Amino acid sequence: MKIDHVAINVADIKKSVNWYVENMSAKVDYEDDTWAMLSIGDAKLALTVKSQHPPHVAFRVDSVEDLGEGVEIRRHRDGSHYLYLEDPDGNVLEKICWDN
Repeated sequence: MKIDHVAINVADIKKSVNWYVENMSAKVDYEDDTWAMLSIGDAKLALTVKSQHPPHVAFRVDSVEDLGEGVEIRRHRDGSHYLYLEDPDGNVLEKICWDN
């Protein structure tokens, strides 16, 4: 398992994308009105609106089976499978699997 991306909530996707491109040399991998995925060096940063996704750290797993048994596996619009978890302090973590 390795970190796939970190997601933060922003008020305005377009405004935030422009800021990260201008100030952090981000490359835009995907963008719509509610979500954007940016590459900054070797890292991925997801910008999301609060109504769509919580702020979280996502860990990549190798297969859908690695997400866990007996839990509801969901699918993002980009085709990835995922599961949100909370640690004992309420921090949101995501396990994510990209189709090969």
